[in-house]
Amino acid sequence: MELSDANLQALTEYLRKTLDPDPAVRRPAEKYLESVEANPNYPLLLLTLLERAQDNVIKVCASVTFKNYIKRNWRVIEDEPNKICEADRLAIKANIVNLMLSSPEQIQKQLSDAISIIGREDFPQKWPDLLTEMVNRFQSGDFHVINGVLHTAHSLFKRYRHEFKSSELWTEIKLVLDTFALPLTNLFQATIALCNTHANDVGALKVLFSSLILIAKLFYSLNFQDLPEFFEDNMETWMTNFHSLLTLDNKRLQTEDEEEAGLLELLKSQICDNAALYAQKYDEEFQAYLPRFVTAIWNLLVTTGQEVKYDLLVSNAIQFLASVCERPHYKNLFEDPNTLTSICEKVIVPNMEFRAADEEAFEDNSEEYIRRDLEGSDIDTRRRAACDLVRGLCKFFEGPVTNIFSCYVNSMLQEYAKNPTVNWKHKDAAIYLVTSLASKAQTQKHGITQANELVNLTEFFINHILPDLKSANINEYPVLKADGIKYIMFFRNQVPKEQLLVAIPLLISHLQAESVVVHTYAAHALERLFTMRGGAANATLISAADMLPYAEQLLSNLFKALSLPGSSENEYIMKAIMRSFSLLQEAIIPYIPSVIPQLTQKLLAVSKNPSKPHFNHYLFESICLSVRITCRSNPAAVTSFEEALFMVFTEILQSDVQEFMPYVFQVMSLLLEMHKDDIPTSYMALFPHLLQPVLWERTGNIPPLVRLLQAYLERGARLIAANASDKIPGLLGVFQKLIASKANDHQGFYLLNSIIEHLPSECVDQYKRQIFIVLFQRLQNSKTTKFVKSFLVFLNLYCVKYGAVGLQEMVDSIQPKMFGMVVEKIIIPEIQKVSGPIEKKICAVGITKLLTECPPMMDAEYNKLW
Repeated sequence: MELSDANLQALTEYLRKTLDPDPAVRRPAEKYLESVEANPNYPLLLLTLLERAQDNVIKVCASVTFKNYIKRNWRVIEDEPNKICEADRLAIKANIVNLMLSSPEQIQKQLSDAISIIGREDFPQKWPDLLTEMVNRFQSGDFHVINGVLHTAHSLFKRYRHEFKSSELWTEIKLVLDTFALPLTNLFQATIALCNTHANDVGALKVLFSSLILIAKLFYSLNFQDLPEFFEDNMETWMTNFHSLLTLDNKRLQTEDEEEAGLLELLKSQICDNAALYAQKYDEEFQAYLPRFVTAIWNLLVTTGQEVKYDLLVSNAIQFLASVCERPHYKNLFEDPNTLTSICEKVIVPNMEFRAADEEAFEDNSEEYIRRDLEGSDIDTRRRAACDLVRGLCKFFEGPVTNIFSCYVNSMLQEYAKNPTVNWKHKDAAIYLVTSLASKAQTQKHGITQANELVNLTEFFINHILPDLKSANINEYPVLKADGIKYIMFFRNQVPKEQLLVAIPLLISHLQAESVVVHTYAAHALERLFTMRGGAANATLISAADMLPYAEQLLSNLFKALSLPGSSENEYIMKAIMRSFSLLQEAIIPYIPSVIPQLTQKLLAVSKNPSKPHFNHYLFESICLSVRITCRSNPAAVTSFEEALFMVFTEILQSDVQEFMPYVFQVMSLLLEMHKDDIPTSYMALFPHLLQPVLWERTGNIPPLVRLLQAYLERGARLIAANASDKIPGLLGVFQKLIASKANDHQGFYLLNSIIEHLPSECVDQYKRQIFIVLFQRLQNSKTTKFVKSFLVFLNLYCVKYGAVGLQEMVDSIQPKMFGMVVEKIIIPEIQKVSGPIEKKICAVGITKLLTECPPMMDAEYNKLW
């Protein structure tokens, strides 16, 4: 693609069409852009367009398209073609920093993200001058440019917060520190000085505080792995300034908005994070500064309001206290009973309260509420932080803290009892307090794994949780219902099984609750209970027999829940359906005729616009389970599944719904494996399409497609053999493509082994020698342990199928006496490495045949190999 005006104009038109709400206009434009992605100059056309375009919408669209293009294609994957030519790569790196810094903020952010994606792959080895180019811009004095540099540096360095330690990482961080730490410190001091100069200019302060937030984030990333010598030497500069910013109160930076955090809150919350990092990791070096930070953060907590905009600040401030109170060094700061009472009274209890904003989220933004509350998403909440602080305090002061809170819990429950309609929030806070007090350790998979022995969880469950769930009106006090269900979920390992069995029918009835949060929690709680292990042979604690009386109601209510407003693609409900099938097994068969139409309807609906990957995954898993369970006891049922599913599958394949293709191939292979006799003609009609190269370009398709072809070979060998000249070259073409790739060579062997195992010898004879030549070439050019293990399994399978002499003659026909080299250099030293029970069995039989049925093994040439 030339960098011409005509091409720029055409690209503009296609980008405009990708924004069209009509799929008939949008889809072809997206397909076209996807088809020209590999052309040289395509990324440079996008960059030229976003520099020259007059229309701002097109500029933004080009910048987003460019970033996504870089995201998909920049990484060079071994064995796969390089998707961006070298000339384009060099041109992008030469121009992108300048372009990013001179662009408006919206576009600057997209290009900055693109730089960090490129940087992750190329920095520092292939892009050594990136940092110097960026640092030089600090001198410009233009804070639009400086903030662009800081934003890019932040997205480049933030991976240091979660990368595993390695010598490569240390080398990179050292290089970054040598180039970046001093200019960053100078910029920090200069920016603070400018804040004092412009203390009355709101516009200037906003820009300067945006810089300070980014500088504070960079400080966190650069100090995360270890305490760098530079920052240790300059701790006075950083900590003194951080402390003064923490205590700063500039009225001009306060926002009227109650929801959105202002710049001052964002900066202070990042400083709390930085102080917590030092208190946790570098407590010895930080000891001198700690008391003044504790005082400042304590004052901040006591004086900050309950508005939503302060949530991040308050939760980070509480997290700082939590990280300090569980360190043995600082135990003395919290020993005084008055201090403990004060923390409980002034920090923990107020931040456990259910606020109007929480109630609003519960009702109107249930998805976000669930994400925060159940999944502990990154957005820290006040409640979660308060909960962590309780846990931290309990480490050294479990007895006193439990006593203080027991009084609070009792008085809250008494308040609730006086007037439930008005005081239900008191009970909510009481349940939350009990939960945080009782949970010492927890995991996503097992719930609470270690509990505070001073709290009687079963008694609390019977007296305060069950009554709410037993109430006849499932829509009354939805928040308390959700609390009760969550309590069961959390303490499922501590509450005895007989109590859980009392709770199960109550959970099933709450699947019908109007509140999205309540019916989602009910589904999630059931799914968690069904996976609990216990009893004999590590079976599930709740057995299929326990659930039989409720099976019909359970399945009926789960499917009805999917039709409740706000839950048509609720992943928790779908996962509970999948888990119910898995637990109930044969008990679901009577319900399959009504269940499958509902699953296929749902599949057809979501295939129009797949937006929830987890939901889609559990949906296909549920379909697979229903096929497997039903056909195990009645193989003939496979035809009714095919009738129900094939129409939807055809639609998905014809519309090329990429997200669903791998699943469709997987389910088809499962259906095909269920056939006992010859496979239906409808499958054979599809066979040639499965060999089309375009399907094999997408890596996600490869495992399910290979499995599907294996199913064809296993069940339809006779039909394939009848048209061998049509079908086998295509199969071997796929094998050859896969075997050339280090990532997918094992899949190539799966396919080859099925060809050898299932097809009659006469179909394969003319291709055998070529197959061996392809394998030996790959062995010579790029031998890997994985390839050698798969190759050994193939050799032994060949030996089992065609005899030991057949194997020896085939190898020696490629090069005289080559068989001896294969035995000596590959089979003898490597055979021990083969793993997997079936693979080991194949090798054992193959080696036995080789030793007992191959006369040349006795000849002078080969007998030394014994």
